[in-house]
Amino acid sequence: MPTLGTTSSTSLDPLPEIAAIAKRYNLWLHVDAAYAGPAAILEEYRHILAGAELADSLVLNPHKWLFTPVDLSVLYTRNPEAFRRALSLSQAPAYIQTGDNLNAVNLSDYSVALGRRFRSLKLWFVLRYYGRQGIAEILRGHMRMAREFGERVVADPRFELAAPILFSLVCFRLRGSDDENRELLERVNSTGEALLSGTTLRGKFVLRLAIGNIATTDADLDATWRLVSESMLSSDAPRHRPPDGAPES
Repeated sequence: MPTLGTTSSTSLDPLPEIAAIAKRYNLWLHVDAAYAGPAAILEEYRHILAGAELADSLVLNPHKWLFTPVDLSVLYTRNPEAFRRALSLSQAPAYIQTGDNLNAVNLSDYSVALGRRFRSLKLWFVLRYYGRQGIAEILRGHMRMAREFGERVVADPRFELAAPILFSLVCFRLRGSDDENRELLERVNSTGEALLSGTTLRGKFVLRLAIGNIATTDADLDATWRLVSESMLSSDAPRHRPPDGAPES
């Protein structure tokens, strides 16, 4: 299952190569585009779906980066009958039978859940209100803010980027121990003014700044970076540690 926008760092699996292998061995190819899928709305990011035309199914989660309250997932499949054979009730009880003459799609035949809320309505509101152009402008703004935050990280010798900034997530860390980074994360979050998360990349604990809310502004990112810097200045952690392999001054 190739992923477009992994959870920890939003990296991209090589979808065309994986799709070719799946086709060669007649494997079901499911593409997890839960986070980064909406980026393909932008012409300059359409390439992330290269190879998706060979997929049997693809999922994206609008509650991750399409401004929709949790929870909502969208599933596309070229073979819905496979889902129906696997998930529909072989003998449906009378109270959920709709009758062939109604020509109705019973969504319970295509998922494990028998009942569900009207989740799609909230996505419909987003699409109707913003339209493609409005959504594209917000996504571009999120990615721009992430790149600019990353530039601040690179410019400060106390910090380093822990992964390329592909979309609207910045993975960064203090040039220090994992414990120092965990302490910094706790110090920032305890203020209640910003919320960072953490993960482990290449064996090191790193901080994650995710931008996905339509209300996020440049001022918010300015305040967050200032908070990170001030939290460092008030800590017992070293203010500067040279990059790995560099001599101590």
